[in-house]
Amino acid sequence: MTRFAPSCVAATGLTFALAPALGWAQVAAQGPGYYDHPMMSGGAWGGMIFGSLFMIVVLVGVIGVVVLLLRWLGGAGPGTGSVSPGPPSRTPLDILKERFARGDIDQEEFEERRRVLDR
Repeated sequence: MTRFAPSCVAATGLTFALAPALGWAQVAAQGPGYYDHPMMSGGAWGGMIFGSLFMIVVLVGVIGVVVLLLRWLGGAGPGTGSVSPGPPSRTPLDILKERFARGDIDQEEFEERRRVLDR
């Protein structure tokens, strides 16, 4: 097993201990105007507001494109286009025949009402 020399361990510890101080020294060397950039201070409010609005506009646009694409690919949905005719409605003679078949009316009444309908 290899052992590190005490000087190597001391140098590594000193580097980690001094790293934050060296970082602040580098920022201080940039000068007093370093944090005057609009995105680094209170000047970013305009960017934050307009950035949020732009994000909402883009999101609405993407959703709109997806909806239009799905409608185009899916064809006409329910409630659009021409109205299809329903099943043919029953005629009065059909209703009369059903009533006779159920026994609601007798044969004499059926014949009489059928004659009235044939006129």
